[in-house]
Amino acid sequence: MRIRRLVTSTLAATALVFTSLGTVAVTATPAGAAAPCGFYKTGSDAYYRHCTSDGSRVVIKVRVAKASDYERCVAPGTTWLGAAGKIQGAHYAGRTC
Repeated sequence: MRIRRLVTSTLAATALVFTSLGTVAVTATPAGAAAPCGFYKTGSDAYYRHCTSDGSRVVIKVRVAKASDYERCVAPGTTWLGAAGKIQGAHYAGRTC
């Protein structure tokens, strides 16, 4: 009976260790895969990611190829700006909205 408890508790401890390691790996992956703050492009799309912890909305200046540039109010998180071939860049305009 004593050996059975020893084996059971050893297996439980091992499972707990592996579960903890799996949890760390799962929670670390999304943070490492997060998009950068500010303007960025993927293969086909352009985005602006407003990183904030206070919930503020900010004005960004969007540079457009062969068209007029414009300003846009963006909320925290990622905002799609358009096709990567059309949008040349975007930056914080220095004010909130």
